[in-house]
Amino acid sequence: MNDIKRKLDILRTVAWVTIKEYFAYRTHIMVSLFVGPVYFAVQYFIWGAIYGDGGAIVGIEYEQMIRYFGITALIGYLTWGSADWNLTMLVRTGRFLTFALRPLHHRFFALSQKVGHRALAFFMEFLPCALLLMLIFNISLFPAHVGWFTLSVILASLIHFFIAYCIGILSFWFVETQGLRMAYWLFDSVFAGFLIPLVFFPQWAQIIQFFLPFKYTAYVPAMVFLGEYKLGGYELSIPAIVGIQALAALVMLILSELMYRAAIKRFTAVGA
Repeated sequence: MNDIKRKLDILRTVAWVTIKEYFAYRTHIMVSLFVGPVYFAVQYFIWGAIYGDGGAIVGIEYEQMIRYFGITALIGYLTWGSADWNLTMLVRTGRFLTFALRPLHHRFFALSQKVGHRALAFFMEFLPCALLLMLIFNISLFPAHVGWFTLSVILASLIHFFIAYCIGILSFWFVETQGLRMAYWLFDSVFAGFLIPLVFFPQWAQIIQFFLPFKYTAYVPAMVFLGEYKLGGYELSIPAIVGIQALAALVMLILSELMYRAAIKRFTAVGA
């Protein structure tokens, strides 16, 4: 019990320090505030032209499509993180040694940083963008299942963090991971469902998505928001897909831990 209280105190402290640190860069926050609306506006006009007078495409009506892209734009504010870049910089500069000597797992420290960063993003980016979408584009942003959607977004943020952290861990083996991070951003944009709903992919590609973690960071919470989930010819209930999403988060946590332990062995083996 004392250990849990200690970790919560650490999380709260690190998160608060991160909030104050990032709040010093208000210009960056204000610039990123326009990313979501611009992304949505592009999708709004493209799909408006595609749908024309109405109808449905692969079972998705125009209103559902617009709400889908509206919520994925907002989800990006809540799940984004830079754990990969931060860890890479620590390893490259040698400053990771200070974390290796501390009685605190660096992953927990990095996660605490993300909690603070995303808490600030919720008020400085998510809420203003949500108001913009509702007032200007008249988009309904009330989820079909508030509780399940909230849990799904939390899991999406965790999965995004674990994937990014695994990418960062690879810097223990590679001198430069920029190419790996760019490849990850590309795959995440395409296979997470940010650019297009995954049901637009061929049947075989949709089935492959079951074995990849990317869809859990955007497509799954977006479908939970809409109240129905279908992919690869299968339809699952909202509790079922959120349960699978939780399992995916656990798998990514275990993978990050295994990679971290292997990285620490390599780190100490070269003289640290």
